[in-house]
Amino acid sequence: MHKDELKGAAKAAKGAMKQAAGKATGNERLEAEGVAEKTAGKMQKGVGKMKDAARNTLKH
Repeated sequence: MHKDELKGAAKAAKGAMKQAAGKATGNERLEAEGVAEKTAGKMQKGVGKMKDAARNTLKH
């Protein structure tokens, strides 16, 4: 597992919590920040998976 996968998963989880907190409190700005952070985390996790796959392909 590549470190970007772990960092991305953590960022996505943090974003999901911000989004939920924003929705629960009616804070649209916090909710929007959460959505953006969650999306960025998912993208970072995907990049980590691609790096890991490339590394495994080059090993074989």
